[in-house]
Formats: sequence, C-alpha cells, structure tokens
Amino acid sequence: MKPLSRRTFGLAVAALAVVMFIAVNVASNVWLRTARIDLTEAGLYTVSEGTHTTLQNLEELITLRFFFSRDATTGYPSVNTYARRVRDLLHEYEALAGGNIILEEINPQSFTPAEDEAVAAGLTGIPAQAGETIYFGLAGSNTLDGSEIIAFFDSDREPYLEYDLTSLIYRLATPERSQLGLISSLPLAQGIGGMLATIQGTARPFAIYMQLSSSFELTNLDTDVDRIPEDISTLMVVHPTGLSESTLYAIDQFVLRGGHALIFVDPLSEIATNAGGGIGGQQIAPTSNIAPLLEAWGVSYDASRVLADGTLAQRVRFGGQGRVEVLSYIVWLRLASENFNTDDVVVANLNQINVATPGALAAAEGATTQFTPLFVSSDNSAFLDGFLVRNTQDPQELMRLFAPTGVEHTIAARIAGPAASAYPDGPPEPELVEDETGDEESAEPLPPHLGEAENINVMLVADTDLFDDRFWVQIQNILGQQIFIPNADNGAFIISAVENMMGSNELISLRTRARSQRPFTVVEELQREAEARFLAEEQILEQRLTQTETRLRELQSQGGTDDVALTQEVLSSEQREAVENFRRELIETRVSLREVQANLRRDVEALGGALAFLNIAFVPMIVTVAATGLAVLRRRRRMKARGF
Repeated sequence: MKPLSRRTFGLAVAALAVVMFIAVNVASNVWLRTARIDLTEAGLYTVSEGTHTTLQNLEELITLRFFFSRDATTGYPSVNTYARRVRDLLHEYEALAGGNIILEEINPQSFTPAEDEAVAAGLTGIPAQAGETIYFGLAGSNTLDGSEIIAFFDSDREPYLEYDLTSLIYRLATPERSQLGLISSLPLAQGIGGMLATIQGTARPFAIYMQLSSSFELTNLDTDVDRIPEDISTLMVVHPTGLSESTLYAIDQFVLRGGHALIFVDPLSEIATNAGGGIGGQQIAPTSNIAPLLEAWGVSYDASRVLADGTLAQRVRFGGQGRVEVLSYIVWLRLASENFNTDDVVVANLNQINVATPGALAAAEGATTQFTPLFVSSDNSAFLDGFLVRNTQDPQELMRLFAPTGVEHTIAARIAGPAASAYPDGPPEPELVEDETGDEESAEPLPPHLGEAENINVMLVADTDLFDDRFWVQIQNILGQQIFIPNADNGAFIISAVENMMGSNELISLRTRARSQRPFTVVEELQREAEARFLAEEQILEQRLTQTETRLRELQSQGGTDDVALTQEVLSSEQREAVENFRRELIETRVSLREVQANLRRDVEALGGALAFLNIAFVPMIVTVAATGLAVLRRRRRMKARGF
C-alpha cells in the first residue's frame, strides 16, 4: 500500500478538524444548551439555588414578553449593556424551566402595534433625545389570565435583578393571594389613643397598619389563640406581651410547619407607654419578649436592656420654663445606609430607619440556625438599663451613664436553618372552654405535634416604635383625604419585609448581586492619589496667583487711570519694574498651575497606555513566545526519538 504524501495527509487532517468542529458545535447545541461557564468575579450570570428550585418546580406555563426598543437606544451604551444582561438572564430562566417558560422578545417602535402592546401591558415609556420612546420592561402572564409586569428595568435596581425576575415568576406560579396574620398587643388599628379613642370615635390607625391593610389580606388574630389558621402563610407578631403558653406553642408550630414569621419585640416600647390602653382598656406592658421561642431559634435577647448609640443619636428639644436645648438623645436612633446589610434585598436599598429605645439581638452559643443581621448600630454604642431609661428620659443624664463598648449590635436579623421545638414534650395542657349551655368541654384537638424542622424562616426586629407615625411620617388632610409624607423608610421596610416573607423559602434566600458595569477601581485610586499629591500645590499656586493679581491692580491704580500706557508714564521706574516682575510671576504661576492640573491626568493616561499595551501587544507576545517554545520543545523531542 502506497503511503500518503505529506500534502494529502495535511489535507486529510484539515478535513477531519473541520468535521470535528462542526460535530462539536452540533452536539453542544443539542446536549449543552443550558451549560454555562461564568468567569465573572461575582458570578453575575450564575443564578442562585433558590431560582433553580423555583424554576424547576413550575407546574404551569408562563409567558414572558421582553420589550426592548433596540432602534431607539443606539446612543445609550449603558442601557444596551444592561439590556444584554437582562436578555441573557431571561434566556437562562427559559432554559432552566424545562419548557414551562416561553420567552418572547419584542422591539416596540413608535406608532406600531408593538408599541400598543407595551402600553396595554402597562409598561413605562421613556422619551429619547430623537423624539422616540424607549420601552425596556417585562410583561408576564400565566394560563389563568394572571399578569405581572416590570414597568421599566431601572439600572439602579440592577443588584436586585434576579430577585425581581424570580419574584415575578413566583407570583405568576402562585396566583392565590397569601394572607397575613397579625398578633399585636399594641393598638395598631386604633392608633395612639387606644381603645378609648375608638369609643370616642377619634381613633386613627397607624399609617403602617393602613398600608398593610390595603396591600395584603390582613387577618387580625387574638393574643390568646391556640393555633394559627391554615390559610395564613405569613404571621406578624408585634410586641408580644403576656402571651399564654398555648399562643407561644401555636407560633412555634406555625414556624416549624413552614410558616414565615415577622416578629417585633421591644425592651421599652414608647407606643405602649403612650397608648391609652390596649385590649379591654388595660395598660400595655412596655417590655415584650418570647424567650422560649427565641432560645429554640438560637437567638440571644435581653429584654431588660436598651441599646444606646452616640453616633446615630437623634437630636431632640429638651427643657422647659424658657430654657430649651437641642441635645443628642442616645436611645432614639437614626439608622443610615451604612447600617444596613447591602446583601439583603429587603434593606439594601433603604436610606434611613428611625427606631426608639430598641433592644439588640445576637446569635446564641451553640445555635443550629443561621443568624444574618439586617441592620446594626455603630460601634459607638452601649446598653442602658431599660427601667432607668424609662424613668430618666434626660438626654444629659443618659449621656453621663453612656460607656461605649466599641462593638456593633444587631437590631434586626433573619433566622434560618434547622431548629427544634421550644416544647419538646408536646403541647401544653389544653384549656377548657364553655359551650353554649355553660358546661365545660375540651377545645378542638390540635394538629399533630412537630418536634423539629429542617429550615425555618423568621425575621426578628428588636423594636416596635418604628410603627409609630411620629418617628417616620407626617400625615396631612387635603380635601378630605389623608396624605402620607414619609421622612424615613420605616413603612417601606415593613411592607418590603412582609412581601419578602410571603414568598417561598427559595425566594427569601435570594440576595443582592453585583452590578455588571464595575467601576475602574485602579483608575479611581490613581485619581485619588494624584489629587492628594497635587491638591496642596495647586491651592498654593492659586493663592499666589490671586495675590499677584491683587498687587498688580494696586500698583496700576496708583497711576490714577485705567489706561495702561498712561499708567506706565505716571509710575516711577521702580514701580514699573515691580509691575513687570509681577506680570512675569503671574505668567509663570499660570504655567505652573496648568502643569499641576495636567499631572492629575498623567497617571491615568499612563495606566491607559499600559492596559492598551497589555491587551494589544503583551498578551499576544506571551502567546507567541509560549507557542514558539512549545514548538521547539516538540521538535527536540521528535529529534531525540529519532536518535539525532
């Protein structure tokens, strides 16, 4: 058999390579359509496990229509970049849903049926410079005519993109509106006047209660219930004072059965102190606690101590009889963005929350649950005795007792993970109730006892005064309507927390993500260094320039005229020489100032040149050298194998 020539062998190898290339592409399109390699530092294009589970558990078809005005955004590169990320993520959702998501892409142009569809869906159009309208939103629907939209993909919410998309899909997959159960010892529905205000007809609910009532199916539960109704998926407990063992057991079992709880406790509730009376007109205890449940959930909380903070203290007017001072009240705190957990979707986008005489939470030693802070104090904080704070209320006296520990303390937190029941021996003894004839009979049997759960979801807040209107909102009556003007995000936090807790465990587990457009941190650092290096010199030169100009004007004014030529004749020779010297100094100072300002950009431009060299020349050079070295090494091995 005649051996193949080198040319024929080379052609055969090339043909085989082409065939293998086509085969690999065909195979990857068939079997590897959902495979991705995410090389970004923050995993921008890797969906969370919670999203995976949500998409894989879909049981009905969901249609997503992605509206993006491609033609109208040619001059907006940042919008196009964000749109690519949204589109890629939507395609990832479609691939992971196993055929239960249909994705449609629509390019709405002005005065077209596609624009009519966008408007009919409720999307928001943004006018472009060329007079066209930009649509950049999502409309989703299910088979039961349910619909949800994202009116416009605002780049400010890019860190919440995955949460927003998964939340939209979850709402479409579970169209039945969840009920919110409320157990409260505070008169949230009557306002600060309590039951007396209700009797007098002057009651006004707290603003947050009105928002909860209008946003959710709110069910008020008694403070002595022995079970939580099955149709309630989320339970809010506000200032639980004097709850019976049966009620604590009901909350315990609700959480272990998969219910989500949002609980507010307080070492000193100012609402309770100022309220006109709670249920039955009785005075409300200022301190609340659910110690058995917190211990079972792995949380440490001391209901006798109030958290004070010298950095976050609010300024208050204090005094009387003509002597009023503005002082820092260290037990009323104004939490800012730096106190919030930027990884949590509920609080990451908030700007300010006001709390009063709060407590603090911490993970208990040996806890099996995961303790995740939502917002914390500063490190200029310490604890004060709650009884002392209640009876003192003097900002100066509290400041004298204040001894910061240098430690941040958690005011609100998420609790998740495995937990055991606070009642390992089962439910407490059932109470006897009277029937219609007055005879005592046993209460209805309770559901089977649960001793533990693999994953609970609880949100704890060690303050109840964030419900108080005076700490976060102004209410005005305009034409018979109440208008809420918030000055803090207390209401936004509670509404967002309830919405989040009404989702599935998978949805609750989602966190914020990094932005796709990352800042040039090296360039920014160089700019800061350059400014620090040259700013002092620039200020000196600018000051010298101002002084020189002032002195020059003074000398010229001695001539008694604004005419430069006449001024030169009137001035003496010494004065004329001084004027010329000042003018030369003026020119030299301006030149030096321009050089200093140019130096501010020099390091950045040098970095740009270095990056360009690395990308254009250096990396290809490395590849070339590596390839050449590999070729030489192979050649030497072949020659050695042949005996040369």
